[in-house]
Amino acid sequence: MASHSETKKLPYTADQMYALVADVANYPKFLPWTAAARIRSTDDKGDHVEMMADLVISFKVFRERFGSRVLLWPEKKQIDTSYIDGPFRYLESKWTFRDVDGGCEVSFDVDFEFKNRLLQGAAGMFFNEAMQRVVRAFERRAADLYG
Repeated sequence: MASHSETKKLPYTADQMYALVADVANYPKFLPWTAAARIRSTDDKGDHVEMMADLVISFKVFRERFGSRVLLWPEKKQIDTSYIDGPFRYLESKWTFRDVDGGCEVSFDVDFEFKNRLLQGAAGMFFNEAMQRVVRAFERRAADLYG
């Protein structure tokens, strides 16, 4: 099992950061190791949108597709992701966005485990660095879009 939590204050609005993270289709443009993204479906549930999405993750010889259920909560400014299928035993993540003086506070929590013990061991060796790179990629994307 690997988990990572991070909270940062950024000079953008909570709405801007929410929109950036919710734009799963554009992840391959800026997110490390993300080779492709496909939105299977979106379903407006009234207070939230349920999106089914596939990401293709590519790192050296490892290339895997995994499916996720993404719940977009615009009023709460929260995005919850849960794993559907692929190389993981489980994967859950949560983004929250809150306006504060001078910008917004972004919180990111992720918890996952690979089915394959070899992959899990390899992931454990670079997991924290990888999660920091992912968060920095979202920060750079925000600067490109809103800076």
